[in-house]
Amino acid sequence: MRIKLLLTGLLAGCAIALGAAAPALAQAPAKQPNIVVIMGDDIGMWNIGAYHRGMMAGRTPQLDKIAKEGMLFTDYYAEASCTAGRANFITGELPIRTGMTTVGQAGAKIGLPAEAVTIATILKSMGYATGQFGKNHLGDLNEFLPTVHGFDEFFG
Repeated sequence: MRIKLLLTGLLAGCAIALGAAAPALAQAPAKQPNIVVIMGDDIGMWNIGAYHRGMMAGRTPQLDKIAKEGMLFTDYYAEASCTAGRANFITGELPIRTGMTTVGQAGAKIGLPAEAVTIATILKSMGYATGQFGKNHLGDLNEFLPTVHGFDEFFG
């Protein structure tokens, strides 16, 4: 009899505790992972230590640490120009679709179209803060800057 009473009390206590915690658990936002993309021009995979595993000269300890703690991509097919490659990566579309097939000249009226959906616009819709720092090469007029294409901040 005592055991039944003890078990009933224990189960009732657990049910009350779970019931009280349920709203807090349901409202707690899921922690999203940080996403950092480092894109470099004119480097090969053998220039980054995480890829050559010490077989080649040159050390990149900070990049190696990021790769070890995160994710290491092994397959990507580069475009002929950095502009085309950046347009391809940021939109997921072939550069011919965005018109970004060759390196543009300063002040040119060619750039990433306003209607282009970018990785930044998708991430912003998921609650991420976005930023792009460094070379853009997708048009240098104000209407083509990364801040028009979903990035909260841009410096480059």
